[in-house]
Amino acid sequence: MKIENKSAYHNYEILEKIEAGIVLKGSEVKSIREGKISFKDSYAKVENGEVFLHNFYIAPYQSSFEKINPLRKKKILLHKNEIRRIEKKISEKHLTLIPLSVYFNNRGLAKIELAIAKGKKLFDKRKELKEREIKREIERKMKNMGAK
Repeated sequence: MKIENKSAYHNYEILEKIEAGIVLKGSEVKSIREGKISFKDSYAKVENGEVFLHNFYIAPYQSSFEKINPLRKKKILLHKNEIRRIEKKISEKHLTLIPLSVYFNNRGLAKIELAIAKGKKLFDKRKELKEREIKREIERKMKNMGAK
């Protein structure tokens, strides 16, 4: 099961994707398996040579006794050289690090797909929507012509 951040593709231009591990507590893993997460306003940030995920909401598991802050910052597991490379790219070109999806690999480990991305301007978003609408209209007309 893969849970995707659909708004990321609308709000950002994805330049590079990175797969990483994520440090979670027991009940958080259960909530992710149920799909009870939200990517809204979430981002990753390099702090003291480590990468942390901020504003990534994981709903508390119902039958859990321990109380975990659903918005706590979560550590992302990457190699030091990857972290340095990411930090350099982000600081040089004024880019951001955003989560694209969360999933479990075939060994049952929680993984997160991050992206180095550049924010889109409003006119870029409008242009993309207009192009998509034109493409749909052309496909619709082609389909109608084939049916006659």
